Amino acid sequence: MGVLDGIKILSFNHFLSGPAAAQMLGDMGADVIAIEGTTGAFQRNWAVAGHFVGETSVNHIATGRNKRSLAINLKDPDALSVIRRLVETADVVMENFRPGTLAKMGLSWEAMQAMNPGLIYATATGFGVDGPYRDRPGQDILLQAMSGLAAHTGALDGAPVAVGSVPIDHHAASLYATGILGALVRKLRTGQGGRVDVNLLQAALDLQGESLTAWLNDAPRQGPRGDDGIASWFSGAPYGIHKAKDGYLVISMTSPGQLAKALDLPALADLPADAVFTHKGAITRQVSAAIATQTIAEWLPRLTAADVWHEEVRDYDSLRANPQIAHLGALMEAKGADGTPMTMIAHPIRYDGEAVPLRLPPQPLGAQSREILAEAGLSNPEIDALIARGAVAQTNKMRA
Repeated sequence: MGVLDGIKILSFNHFLSGPAAAQMLGDMGADVIAIEGTTGAFQRNWAVAGHFVGETSVNHIATGRNKRSLAINLKDPDALSVIRRLVETADVVMENFRPGTLAKMGLSWEAMQAMNPGLIYATATGFGVDGPYRDRPGQDILLQAMSGLAAHTGALDGAPVAVGSVPIDHHAASLYATGILGALVRKLRTGQGGRVDVNLLQAALDLQGESLTAWLNDAPRQGPRGDDGIASWFSGAPYGIHKAKDGYLVISMTSPGQLAKALDLPALADLPADAVFTHKGAITRQVSAAIATQTIAEWLPRLTAADVWHEEVRDYDSLRANPQIAHLGALMEAKGADGTPMTMIAHPIRYDGEAVPLRLPPQPLGAQSREILAEAGLSNPEIDALIARGAVAQTNKMRA
């Protein structure tokens, strides 16, 4: 059993942060109904690197498991009537359209609250549901630029750098799911529904909480990025990435004495602990020069023996062989609904010591349309009529 068994969620989400949040809740056991148009949501039809695994986009693999699929034309009056029936029995409605989109369909927060007073209505937007930027498009790299993340990534003598993944979208997904869980706890205590609003802009700020708080409170700095190879503007020596003969090593927080022992740098041995800040440029340059003289294999035992926190810089190709990742089951091998093997990132939380199971792989569009409509009280002739005129799509493909 999942921790959210018995919770019914309607997910009007597309692209990444919304579907990812809904997947987290589905992993926890909620009955998540992914409501899409009859041609499918964006993440189903567009793929990172243009890549599909069998018939499934990698975006849908990343965000589509443990959900049932209802494909329905929200511009059709009879289809909207079906949605209203579903809202009446839902615990949560999630959506990440531009502000006001559902309201234009007669599905505003006020209208849905009248249908279901205990409903939780959760939105994820780029910049919030109101304010001067409410109608701007919100996308990860745009928020990296606006929030300072790009400006604070990279070397001081170089250009700003965009992070090579989409951290803001993923952090927003976690906040989105967290807000819904908090509202569900309140509902269990009081019976009260309510609104949950999450936006990418505040997710981008929250993601940088330590660095941003230091900056806003006037911590000393030379610029927005680290110099001399230091990874961040606020860190001491030699916190960063250093080139060895055959690759790169990261050195984390450590003391001058530990560095002196590990790297055979006697000049560092008698420096006080705060020298990592007061002399951080000089220390980092010495560390980088030393690491460049040997291979990673030569350095690893010496750094370990001196208790210097370190790690080899690895690529994604190393992850399958990582023994801790294997132990945790963090990469999940499964088969898609069409039988094609695929790899997913497992739900990262254990409950009572157990990992959550895969209940449904990412589903074909409309795989459960008929059963969901039947649960909403429609008769077989009513369902047949909706499908026949294209108001609802029902796939004939088998689900795994």
